[in-house]
Amino acid sequence: MSDRAATLPPDTPPDTAPDTAPPRPSGPPPKTTNRGRTAVPVSSSNSDSTDIPEFEPFGFPGPRGFPPMTEYLDITEVDMLKERNESNKIEHHTELYNSDYLVVRRGQEFQVKIKFNRPYKPETDKFAVEFVIGSNPQYSKGTYIPVFITKDRQSSWAGRITNTAGNTVTMGITPAANCIVGKYHMYVAVVTPFGIRRTRRDESRNLYILFNPWATADAVFLDDEKERQECVLNEIGIIYHGAYDDVAERDWNYGQFNYGVLDACLYIMDRSDMPITDRGDPVRVTRKASAMLNSRDDDGGVLVGNWSGDYTYGVAPTSWTGSTEILLTYESTKQPICYAQCWVYAAVFNSFLRCLGIPSRVITNFYSAHDNDGNLKTDIILDENGRIDRARTRDSIWNYHCWNECFMSRPDLPTGFGGWQVVDATPQETSDGMYRCGPASVHAIKHGQICFPFDAAFVFAEVNSDVVFYSRSKDGTMEPVKVNRTHVGRMVLTKTPGEMTRRDISDQYKFPEGSTEERTVLEKAEEYGCQREKSDLPEADVDLVLPTLEVSVGDDFELSLEFVNRSDQERTVDAYISGSVVFYTGVSSTEFLFSTPSVTIGPNKSVKELVTVESRDYMKHLVEQANLHFIATGKIKETGQIVTAMKVVTLHNPKLTVTVSAVGKVNEEMMAKVEFTNPFTTSLQGVSIRMEGPGLMPLKSRYYSLLPGHSSLTWSEFFVPQRAGISRVMASLDCPELRQVSGQASVTINP
Repeated sequence: MSDRAATLPPDTPPDTAPDTAPPRPSGPPPKTTNRGRTAVPVSSSNSDSTDIPEFEPFGFPGPRGFPPMTEYLDITEVDMLKERNESNKIEHHTELYNSDYLVVRRGQEFQVKIKFNRPYKPETDKFAVEFVIGSNPQYSKGTYIPVFITKDRQSSWAGRITNTAGNTVTMGITPAANCIVGKYHMYVAVVTPFGIRRTRRDESRNLYILFNPWATADAVFLDDEKERQECVLNEIGIIYHGAYDDVAERDWNYGQFNYGVLDACLYIMDRSDMPITDRGDPVRVTRKASAMLNSRDDDGGVLVGNWSGDYTYGVAPTSWTGSTEILLTYESTKQPICYAQCWVYAAVFNSFLRCLGIPSRVITNFYSAHDNDGNLKTDIILDENGRIDRARTRDSIWNYHCWNECFMSRPDLPTGFGGWQVVDATPQETSDGMYRCGPASVHAIKHGQICFPFDAAFVFAEVNSDVVFYSRSKDGTMEPVKVNRTHVGRMVLTKTPGEMTRRDISDQYKFPEGSTEERTVLEKAEEYGCQREKSDLPEADVDLVLPTLEVSVGDDFELSLEFVNRSDQERTVDAYISGSVVFYTGVSSTEFLFSTPSVTIGPNKSVKELVTVESRDYMKHLVEQANLHFIATGKIKETGQIVTAMKVVTLHNPKLTVTVSAVGKVNEEMMAKVEFTNPFTTSLQGVSIRMEGPGLMPLKSRYYSLLPGHSSLTWSEFFVPQRAGISRVMASLDCPELRQVSGQASVTINP
């Protein structure tokens, strides 16, 4: 008997036994469902809904059916009072939303008018207003909410009659301050002796209910009107970048009120399969959204990250001017949008949060540590002579990193840890198995309470890591030789509320360097597992200082290194000076400069070493944002001590000139003009320009296949302002040879 036959069950005829295992099904596995686990499917789509029957009988019809009900109260018309000038939108701070439907905020009364076939009689007539969201609406889940007008019968939403006039009743409805945020449909139901009769489904009665920072009972309540105006209602953003000693600005149109953006934000939650019942909790909403804004985990996220410099199959991150195009395209194509880097993630996330009513702002942390191994150290490896070993240096320090803060209470944390919370959609490290970060309490980060959810330890390291230089011997052993405790988290900026200036909020993240409070915080963080370098290293008696420089792209310049001898004896330093083109993430692209001077410094003297940097050495290697990173290290012959200094030089790009015709009026045509001159002798190829302005013009774009050296372009665009106030026209120019060129012009629009 063969081995195969010997393994068959005894009742299997050998001639019918299969030669191989049954074939496996091809294609993707089926999507798992709740079938067999729950009687009612979990609703996770705001766009899906279930129609409620127009008539629900109390009993069975007689031999002739139900009697005619023309004599009973009937609904002839429902007015949602959804126009921009209606009190609903004004009182709920939603008049800027460009929507076909009513937009209100939870925890606050709004009005609807109901017209009956005859005057309403409170003694005998009974009616209710019903709200449903998602499929399978259930009262117990908060997805079906009947609202009554009698005090003896109230649901979680309050209702009252505020006015009656003829056949029309005005009803005030107050959604619960913790209700589900999303798109609801409204029905009006009348009670008759034979059953409940309600209005037919009518899309005009859809309404959106948002988070409410103005309502004290809402978890996102923010008791500061100036902050609310900025962090909820302002569409114009300024995102800071560059270097901490040479800060640059990037304008952004958040566009949270533009037509279709609110639906796109709700679609993001639908795409994530987030249960409808979770969408009233800002902690869950922001955590889920921080994962959904990036597509690193799967193909369903909003944005594709790309730091390579090759953006052939999408839009370069530096080219975007606003969030609207990204969000609308994502919803319409159902595909992730290419491409993003940290400020794009933060800007689009900010649009999402503000659109839903969660106060939020974009934060920039200068010299932000990306700590790969989870300690509080950014490790830089040097060889025996003091030269940086780039092959073994894994941790990176981003020149800057952008994330978001959103404002909310934290009932899951001890008292005092609510308020501003860090959320970050840029995919850096996983959190609970997904690329997401937060919400993490800023107060907890400042006080070293990094045990609290979510991801406080990671954010703490971004602003508090020590830069530790290790000397690696030939046998592979490493010894710390220098610790810089002040380099990381040098400055944290955000936009000033109500102004176009920056605001330093570093003190909200950390105590002053070297203070007693800071030492206490670091000790507290160590209790929760963060490791620090505690070696008591003798301080070198020679200081190395690199200058602050402002250099334009294409310029030659001199780098002056100053060696300061603080001892009473002569010192000789064998130095290594390296210049590299780096991405803004701190990752090195190409080393273009290397010098090994030996410098002798007299007692208590200083010596300057000049290094000439020519544009021909770095221009051909430049990557976007044009960052040059200089690191100087050296070994003191007499003591063996290591000296180090680091400096990021952000090369300044040329600017776009944007001009707008004089003060305009609503609905009167105006013109914006963009001008640019190629500053190089070489041609720029594949030049794209974008221009938009909140309340002024939708996104416009123009493409130029070639812009010869030293030639100029001019592009004019007409637009018709839609609303009064102060706004901005923002423009960007982008091409493979020159990234991150922008310009803006402020404009005042009169009514």
